[in-house]
Amino acid sequence: MNIRVFPVFLGLALALGAPNISYAQDQDVQHELSFDAYLQLLIARARAEGVSEATLERMTAGLTPNQRVIRLDRSQPGTPTRSGYPALAPYIARHVDNARISGGRGVYRENINTLARIEREYGVPGEIVVAIFGHETAYGRVKGTFDLAQALATLAWEGRRRELFAGEFVELMKVADKGYPRSTLVGSWAGAFGNPQFLPSVYMRIAKDGDGDGRADIFNNRADTFASIANYFRDAGWRTGQPWGARAYVPSGFDWDAVKTKLDSPVCPRVHERHSQWKTVREWRALGVQPQRPLGEDVMASLFQPDGTGAPAWLLTSNYRVILEYNCSNYYAMSVGLLADEIAQ
Repeated sequence: MNIRVFPVFLGLALALGAPNISYAQDQDVQHELSFDAYLQLLIARARAEGVSEATLERMTAGLTPNQRVIRLDRSQPGTPTRSGYPALAPYIARHVDNARISGGRGVYRENINTLARIEREYGVPGEIVVAIFGHETAYGRVKGTFDLAQALATLAWEGRRRELFAGEFVELMKVADKGYPRSTLVGSWAGAFGNPQFLPSVYMRIAKDGDGDGRADIFNNRADTFASIANYFRDAGWRTGQPWGARAYVPSGFDWDAVKTKLDSPVCPRVHERHSQWKTVREWRALGVQPQRPLGEDVMASLFQPDGTGAPAWLLTSNYRVILEYNCSNYYAMSVGLLADEIAQ
């Protein structure tokens, strides 16, 4: 919730028995409200943004805070330490295993015509779409069981990331207003749902109807799921016809210090600091770095050797950065790219 909106709800907070507070006070002031009182603030905001009374009533009836959600949120890591990075290879072995590869190939074959149509429309390869589907929900088998209204209201009230979750609660009400029953709106404890595990705000902005029935059902409809994932990637800047990256040969004695990035990323700095400077493939070849799959000579790429000298290395294109937009983790992005390559074989 944008802090500039907060004064709209001060009068209601006071009417509900909150202490006499001013806008300048710390945002933790809302901890002084009971859950029921704070829920009324959320309902008032959703109502002001056009959500129907019928939806608000059915989505908030009987809501109480979920203590398990609070415990899970408070157990999340804070600022990362500088103690180094776990090796990538074991993570890849667990997440790009035979079961996930064979499952992905099966999904790809079963939906090849739909995926081809969506690729033509959005420019995103079907194997990338299926790899995301596989990583997020094991091809639709594991989507979460938390009541999203309860989880998001709890997280907003608890307050560690109130700005995020208050807004997501309101967006969930808008999703529900499209006719989805509360029993369908279940997902992760942090509010992600459906086959692609979108947050409600992402659903409202990105979800697409993939089969022309007038509904973007990312819960059970694979065409809608695939179109929505593809639209997410297109929106994030996916470049059609360019791979996410390529395994690369790095010569012995390569001077890594000479290509170390000098930029500090404003987001996910520990992810991006592990990538080299950007150079064209032609420039990398001149330094002895050779891609092991076709990459255009003018394609910009960064070099990544996560497990150190002598371990596998990759040249990563801007499409790798698009995968990072979905989940800002090198482990996640690498496993999606490598799984997609296996699915496509």
